[in-house]
Amino acid sequence: MNRILIVEDESRIAAFVEKGLKANGYVTTHAASGADALQVASSNDFDLMILDVGLPDMSGLDVLEHVRGCGDRLPVIILSAYDRLDHKITGLESGANDYITKPFRFEELLARVKVQLRDRSDMSANTQSTVVRVGDTQLDLLSRNVTVGDRQLELSVREFSLAEVLMRHAGQIMSRQQILDRVWGYDFDPGSNVVDVHVRNLRKKLGENRIETVRGMGYRFKA
Repeated sequence: MNRILIVEDESRIAAFVEKGLKANGYVTTHAASGADALQVASSNDFDLMILDVGLPDMSGLDVLEHVRGCGDRLPVIILSAYDRLDHKITGLESGANDYITKPFRFEELLARVKVQLRDRSDMSANTQSTVVRVGDTQLDLLSRNVTVGDRQLELSVREFSLAEVLMRHAGQIMSRQQILDRVWGYDFDPGSNVVDVHVRNLRKKLGENRIETVRGMGYRFKA
């Protein structure tokens, strides 16, 4: 079972990431400062580190430099509010394996975690999973192409993400909260009707009979 160290001082984000990773079978440890991260990392065996840059006591890049200076090749995914290209280049050149900007969707973070953790023997199986298909509806996660039968559709970024989540759980009821967590991440207003609006728009494009409303529970993509 993979163990992941989450280095994040903002409790809301840390709890969001921990909740999602635990739900996907990972064991997590949380450190809220750079000093705590270095202490925990030196005394435990982790498979991956998720590292915030803006820590209260030191830069996450300093933490990364110390980790790499000790010869530790632990995979590191940086989380940062800095989205400029030079910041990303600095993070990657400092030894990070990946760089994600805030706000982010948990599904994207999870995908990147899996990429960093997977073995070479899993490469072919994971490549096949880049196409999600339910009946005559197909999503190509690499090309972002969407087809229903012989029709090719144009979906917005959110619509595509919503379709992916519903199709990956075809036949299962997905509550509005589950959809919010997976498509909008932590950056949303729980009281809004954003899910209902996007489901309505997606139905118009995919076809009314593909997404079912389960009253009082949520939505289900018909298997």
